[in-house]
Amino acid sequence: MCYTYPASRLSAMVEVNVGKLKELRDRRVLTLHELEERSGVSYNTIWRLENGKTGAQPRTIRKLAAALRVDPEELVKAGSDG
Repeated sequence: MCYTYPASRLSAMVEVNVGKLKELRDRRVLTLHELEERSGVSYNTIWRLENGKTGAQPRTIRKLAAALRVDPEELVKAGSDG
């Protein structure tokens, strides 16, 4: 399955630090479904982020960070625009 985004959305996409996202979720002993419930971000989106299949909108980063109780910057890959 291929996901395409309008050019205006691509410029706002942020590269996620996938290792950190997985680490934080594992450290809190959360399943993908539990993180979905806590964050309001869909299971499929979280899966794609954790597997490096897509970048994230800034609001998605903020939702995940709030659910994981960390600063959003912790989920952004170093050197990522956003």
